[in-house]
Amino acid sequence: MMIQCQNIQKYYGAELVLSDVTFEIKEGETVGLIGRNGTGKTTMMKLLTGSEQPDQGQLFIRKNTRIGALSQIPDVREGETVYDVLLTAFTHLRQMQAEMQRLETDMAASSTGDNGSGSHATLEVMLGQYGALQEAFERGGGYEIEASIEKVSAGLSIPADQFSRPFFSLSGGEKTKIGLAVILLQQPDLLLLDEPTNHLDMAAIEWLESFLRSFAGTTIVISHDRYFLDAVTSKIVELEDGEAFTYPCNYSAYKEEKEQRLLQQFADYQEQQKKIKKMQETIKQLIEWGNRSNPPNPGFHRRAASMQKALDRMVKLKRPILERKRIDLQLQQSDRSGKDAILLREVGTLVGGRRLFSGINHTLRYGETAALIGGNGAGKSTLLKNILGFEAHAEGEIRLGSRVDVGYLAQQTAPSDHDETVLQYFRDEIGIETGEARNQLARFLFYGADVFKKVSSLSGGEWTRLRLAILMHRKPNLLLLDEPTNHLDIDSREALEEALEEYPGTLLAVSHDRYFINKIAGQIWELDHGRMRVTFGSYEDYKEELARMNVQAGTIGTDTSTAKNSPINIEVNMAGALSKKPKVAGKTQANPSLLRKLEGDIAALEAELAAVDAAMLEPEAAFDASRLTEIQSRRDDLQQRLEELMERYFTLLDESEE
Repeated sequence: MMIQCQNIQKYYGAELVLSDVTFEIKEGETVGLIGRNGTGKTTMMKLLTGSEQPDQGQLFIRKNTRIGALSQIPDVREGETVYDVLLTAFTHLRQMQAEMQRLETDMAASSTGDNGSGSHATLEVMLGQYGALQEAFERGGGYEIEASIEKVSAGLSIPADQFSRPFFSLSGGEKTKIGLAVILLQQPDLLLLDEPTNHLDMAAIEWLESFLRSFAGTTIVISHDRYFLDAVTSKIVELEDGEAFTYPCNYSAYKEEKEQRLLQQFADYQEQQKKIKKMQETIKQLIEWGNRSNPPNPGFHRRAASMQKALDRMVKLKRPILERKRIDLQLQQSDRSGKDAILLREVGTLVGGRRLFSGINHTLRYGETAALIGGNGAGKSTLLKNILGFEAHAEGEIRLGSRVDVGYLAQQTAPSDHDETVLQYFRDEIGIETGEARNQLARFLFYGADVFKKVSSLSGGEWTRLRLAILMHRKPNLLLLDEPTNHLDIDSREALEEALEEYPGTLLAVSHDRYFINKIAGQIWELDHGRMRVTFGSYEDYKEELARMNVQAGTIGTDTSTAKNSPINIEVNMAGALSKKPKVAGKTQANPSLLRKLEGDIAALEAELAAVDAAMLEPEAAFDASRLTEIQSRRDDLQQRLEELMERYFTLLDESEE
């Protein structure tokens, strides 16, 4: 057992944030800590790191556990570079290295000095110390420090030319990535990650997923990224109404199990309410009978009192909330635009003398929905600002169509220079009376005293909800959204997705949220190496297209460790295997959801097989016959299951083509 929480209670001032939290986490588990904004997830993380203590209850973490937390970005001195900060992950090893260098100097001096027995004895002691230090240094990975930094930095897309930059010159997102790199390099026993994907691009997110799947330690991650939760978690702990509820599965399975639990809880609650009502009626009837008896019969009153005691002792079930309040977002347009909403012709942009992109040609027509993706620094936000006219483009032509009315949601935190309240800000932006403004703000979960909060003090999620409320009332016919799901909890993301699915106008959204993209996008715009490639369809269609392109480019069989461990490469390998089966031209596949599920299962089995093959090559396994036998047995089982799935997949393909 790694962590045990028993009846944890935590107050902030007079507000009870956690009332009765109980859960346990075993060694090696990857756990998703989820819940709506304000349910106490970050508070729970602070308790786990030890920065705060519970007011009641007990929290046990296994003794001598090394904890790495994303929020704990190392203390940085003025003038330290990015590489200096990355090296802080190896402070203990570097201290050992300095001590080894000191011993080398002392031994050199001792060997050239007096050759008496005392000097020999001293030299032997130093040799013994040096040998022990060298062994510990090697065991701790001291000789791979530089290689480890390069590997993690490459995975998180931290460029080598950034190593020499002062840490304080980085943006908030870049600092977060460096902080994440530091704790991954520390290889802690317990990894605590609070919204790790917020500032990562897709390639870095997929690399992090691959890292966590192979991480031997225990991980607790707060995240609203549903794709990410599905990819890495084996257990979900949900904080709700001050309590914790555990589900031994990933996010998708949690959704189904929670619904079943709620329905069962509601049925149990209704059954208990019937029983309570019947007991109350019986008690009332017994008392009446006892009072009407002539002479009075005390037996009726005793039975009534006994039943009342039983009723008082009964553990009353709380009425489960089947549907919780969430933002009531309804996106409409005051008037439709012309046929073409955005026209891009040979568009190119320079920033600081560096060419971000060039040669972009595309037209987004009325009613179409597009997601703009690409790595950090590829120019996604810049392209949006070029389209809006906020920043000038260097080449080509950008034109908005006739009658286009733009609604823009920027990627920004709440402005620190706004002293007005939420209510004042909303009224100034929309121009409506106080009563109506409060009603509208309540639709976006600003209740009671919330409307009198200062805008400058709003959290990221609150600021996004306020801007969505304003956007809804402006009724634009072209929406440009820059990372709209950042800081929103899952309920708010789902409400936004549903509103955008019903929205009749045109949409262009920058996002790294793959679940969101898959729900709303009809085409994917990918900025990569200064060019834009358009794929029509959802995010799943984009991944399939990418896999086909990689197969055609001959990427299968690449012998680099990055390619082998990449989730994209697993899909490519699967696509390559499946492409060996000939298909009849012009035929369409039936039951695509079942085929897609089989493809996912096949990819997962191939990944497991790759991990087993890697385990067989480990030096420890090579000299352990029983372990090799066990691994081989596991491999045979996986291979058989893979062949069965492949046979079923091809059978379904054949049936769909007949």
